[in-house]
Amino acid sequence: MAFEKIHFTANGSEKAQAAKRRLVHVYGQSPVAEAEVIVPLGGDGFMLSTLHAAQNLPMPVYGMHQGTVGFLMNEYSEDNLPERITAAELAEIHPLRMHSTCQDGRVAEALAINEVSLLRMGPQAAKLRISVNGQVRMDNLVCDGALVSTPAGSTAYNYSAHGPILPIGANILALTAVAAFRPRRWRGALLPMDADISIEVQEPEKRPVAAVADSSDVRDVVRVDIAIEPSITHALLFDPGHGLEERLLNEQFQ
Repeated sequence: MAFEKIHFTANGSEKAQAAKRRLVHVYGQSPVAEAEVIVPLGGDGFMLSTLHAAQNLPMPVYGMHQGTVGFLMNEYSEDNLPERITAAELAEIHPLRMHSTCQDGRVAEALAINEVSLLRMGPQAAKLRISVNGQVRMDNLVCDGALVSTPAGSTAYNYSAHGPILPIGANILALTAVAAFRPRRWRGALLPMDADISIEVQEPEKRPVAAVADSSDVRDVVRVDIAIEPSITHALLFDPGHGLEERLLNEQFQ
């Protein structure tokens, strides 16, 4: 299909806002309810917030880089934008659902396109018990934290924590430790995409832990359950030859 009805969004920077004004002047601004595609202008953080906001909308998202990190964004250009979008490659991804229980009994849920992280809140290292599909796989992980990453998020915090880069179609999740102390230098595991992962916090009063789903955080958790959410699909568009699969491959050979 030809994409003519475009809804532009931009982060708060003057650079992105100025780009939005120019693009709206050339291509118009369709209301989001009538648009055929959403074009966010910014970096990866703004792309993630756009995807979360648009998760119940039927149209795909074609981002253009006007921020700091642009792994999920296309190169910025004001020329022939409808034609570029029409020729773009489609990548479909599913988010993680985080179900967290806190010390005071509160329960909170959030979605993560990149990763769910558990991170120590104080000077003491966290002590975590990890179960997969109801079976305890690691009884005592002493660390600064641990995270579960999707393939789409594997080049983000996961990669900085020395986790593996995952091909977008691998149907695998990465479980990665953050500065593991015991077992010494344990860096994690690869898990099936449909795995149910539970992480329990031991000694939570002495060693408080926060859980973070992308940019949504919950403090003082005692248990976090993580699983893929197959009912939600995010559709991303990339210029030909620069799709998400190609970007993940390039990242490994830089």
